[in-house]
Amino acid sequence: MQDYPTLWFLRHGETEWNAERRIQGQLESQLTTRGVAHAHQQQQILTSVLRQNPACFVSPLGRAQQTAEIALGDYPYRTEARLAEAQAGLFQGMTLAEVNARYPEIYAANPHNLDLFCAAPNGEGYDRFLDRIQSFLAELVGPTVIVSHGLLGQVLRGLVCGLDRSGMAVLPNEQGCVYLLEHGAETVLRGRE
Repeated sequence: MQDYPTLWFLRHGETEWNAERRIQGQLESQLTTRGVAHAHQQQQILTSVLRQNPACFVSPLGRAQQTAEIALGDYPYRTEARLAEAQAGLFQGMTLAEVNARYPEIYAANPHNLDLFCAAPNGEGYDRFLDRIQSFLAELVGPTVIVSHGLLGQVLRGLVCGLDRSGMAVLPNEQGCVYLLEHGAETVLRGRE
């Protein structure tokens, strides 16, 4: 298993489309009131982390940028295109129920969101998604905070923890917490509600 620097991974706060069970992929929707509260919970957790002066990288998508502005406060970060969520092709903008109705074979064959979104017609697919995440991880040289997305987090966290694709697909996708990744293991850090 490859050795990575200490990482703190944040999934963006809840969005309007998360609440509707609508697939965002690389489309945009705003944080809900609950999503803003998630980012504030992450800010509490990061207070002591940021005193260690980690590098910070954030997805270019609006929901991650909005989360970072709250969770990181005035702490500087770089926007990193490779941290965008998986591009889910024709599924973007559809609810999970709509995908099931229009693409029942694909839906039935892919019970986990990671696999379903990567199976989307005209989408990015798993291999390209994996390659860009591995490329990003390979360049990290020290402790790093990452603000990104659910599926990207499953793959990134899985790579650090030495999981295969099926193990990645069943990882939890919590919002409002911080995933601490070090020595090939994951610890979930939670703030006050």
